[in-house]
Amino acid sequence: MPQMNLTFALNHMTAPGLSAFELLDAAKALGLKAVELRNDVADNSVSELDNARAIGTKATALGMETLSINALYPFNIWNEERAAQAERLAELAAACGATGLVLCPLNDGSDLGPEEQKQAGLEQALQGLRPILEKHGLKGFVEPLGFPISSLRLKKDAVAAIKAVGGEDCFALVHDTFHHMVAGETEFFPEFTGLVHISGVEDTAIGYEQMLDAHRVLVGPQDRLNNIGQIRTLLSSGYRGYLSFEPFAREICELEQPLPVVQASMQCIVEGVNG
Repeated sequence: MPQMNLTFALNHMTAPGLSAFELLDAAKALGLKAVELRNDVADNSVSELDNARAIGTKATALGMETLSINALYPFNIWNEERAAQAERLAELAAACGATGLVLCPLNDGSDLGPEEQKQAGLEQALQGLRPILEKHGLKGFVEPLGFPISSLRLKKDAVAAIKAVGGEDCFALVHDTFHHMVAGETEFFPEFTGLVHISGVEDTAIGYEQMLDAHRVLVGPQDRLNNIGQIRTLLSSGYRGYLSFEPFAREICELEQPLPVVQASMQCIVEGVNG
């Protein structure tokens, strides 16, 4: 089998204790060329325009790409408040030179009605977001959350909505290896995928539907999410974008020295995919 090229990125959740500037330095030290920033990492969030511009300046100086600000939530509940929130985040993302915004759906178990109603709400949100994203030169990265309580679990429903509004040029999927397995989804949409989030789960005492963000570690030899298989499928089907590390487990996010474990995970994945 021919060797597959893997291109990794560093999501700020991997090391939320670092400032955005320190995150860029960390990614550079790992030999990476891209980061994802966030608006939910306390004092290290991207929240001020001048700060966002300074981050963008540093990224350019380092030859680094900023993939996204993560995330607009809940993007699929579209109203005046969400539109204002989207405008603000889009302005920040553009200021730091980001490619796009990650869009996360409502994930609290609320009943949004029958499937037709939920899809209509999703399409309304995409239509509302499009002019905001286009104004700022951004892509919308739609990330279905596979949890049973999520209002958008499956990538196929996101793809259907993107197609329904003719949004293929403005929106793309986030394929999250954790959410893919938690949702029990088997379909891949490499032609719609703009970004891949990777994390692993090693706890053998829980089933897929009981898995939570707190269980998400880096991908290692004991991974239960078949990251290696998922990545192989995506790459062999034509995906050529970034694989962005996004663990949430405290034992990873609170490490004083995160770089060695990220390096080890990168090696594990490369060897697994090309082994």
